[in-house]
Amino acid sequence: MAYSTFTLPNGLRIIHTTSPTNVAYCGFAIDTGTRDELPQEQGMAHFVEHLIFKGTRKRKAWHILNRMENVGGDLNAYTNKEETVIYSAFLKEHFNRAAELLADIVFHSLFPSNEIEKEVEVIIDEIQSYEDSPAELIFDDFEELIFPDHPLGRNILGNPELLRQFTSKDAQHFVHRHYQPQNMIFFVQGDIPFSKIIRTLEKATADIIPFNEEKQLRVQPAAYQPRQLTLHKDTHQAHVMIGGRGYHAYDERRTGLYLLNNILGGPGMNSRLNVSLREKKGLVYNVESNLTSYTDTGTFCIYFGCDPHDTDHCISLVHKELKKIRDQKLTSLQLHAAKKQIIGQIGVAGDNFENNALNMGKCFLHYQTYEEKEEVFRRLEELTSSQLLDIANEVLAENYLSTLIYQ
Repeated sequence: MAYSTFTLPNGLRIIHTTSPTNVAYCGFAIDTGTRDELPQEQGMAHFVEHLIFKGTRKRKAWHILNRMENVGGDLNAYTNKEETVIYSAFLKEHFNRAAELLADIVFHSLFPSNEIEKEVEVIIDEIQSYEDSPAELIFDDFEELIFPDHPLGRNILGNPELLRQFTSKDAQHFVHRHYQPQNMIFFVQGDIPFSKIIRTLEKATADIIPFNEEKQLRVQPAAYQPRQLTLHKDTHQAHVMIGGRGYHAYDERRTGLYLLNNILGGPGMNSRLNVSLREKKGLVYNVESNLTSYTDTGTFCIYFGCDPHDTDHCISLVHKELKKIRDQKLTSLQLHAAKKQIIGQIGVAGDNFENNALNMGKCFLHYQTYEEKEEVFRRLEELTSSQLLDIANEVLAENYLSTLIYQ
């Protein structure tokens, strides 16, 4: 998938790739998230993402809401630990409308006081809903366990006490520090001439000047210490997380861990953990492993929910599979099958145009380039059984793993 890039005089980087459909996607990916908040700002990145649709210098919330809806498009946004993405999906003839609206939202939002109280209650409802879902909440608590006293260990939604204290001025101060053109990219996927995209963005951001202050440096997490913690949550099921720190986004070994993760607890029903805990024993409904890479660290974790009486047995079975992958080198047939499966999964996932657009934006934001699927396939094909064994013995070592249990 060929792509084009351009940097505007104000520092905003643009990336574009074509699409065979009439639907197009575009948006801003901003290099700021939960880990960039000051201690008194916990939840601010997500708070800003919510309030950013509530009014600009020239638009009320109603006008923002209807601008894309009136032509059948939509607006969306999400926040995570290291980035915020605000984007739109629309028919390609409405690109100018989408780009101008997004630029207005990102650079000219006012965060009106009369909207804050209502939206804070919406966010608090979101927090309470999340707290009622232990299978989701445990992921945040696990990151707090392995990143103690660090912004990466904070949950994205924030806490109600602080949220109720946030003001328009607080939001504007956060945006002024982080929503700067050289700290973001604009991505477009659609059948739109690249020259038109550049002209449209030049016009939409003509009043935005480069920001000369240095970007706030992210604080690296302290050295990792494995921890074991059991929390009494009075849940019907026991919920368990086992894992530790993984590789950062620029570490070449990440590809090997990505493949190991897929073998252990990826989406396939034939993953080793699913076969062991569900298919053979019927002890769990769901077991999965997950990998997250940040710019300077990462996480690897295994999650399952089970009957409280089966907790120890399930944990023992997980460690048995981890020991097997540490001790036994994959045969050439096993390695070939694992590569074939993950390459197929990536290919099928690549049929989702919206996900492709978001992945392109995120990749360009952090790597200043966009990696074609074929390049990922090449890196996967080059992996050897010996490399995977070394990675398994580093990241999946029993004395390296932390455990969090809800019961």
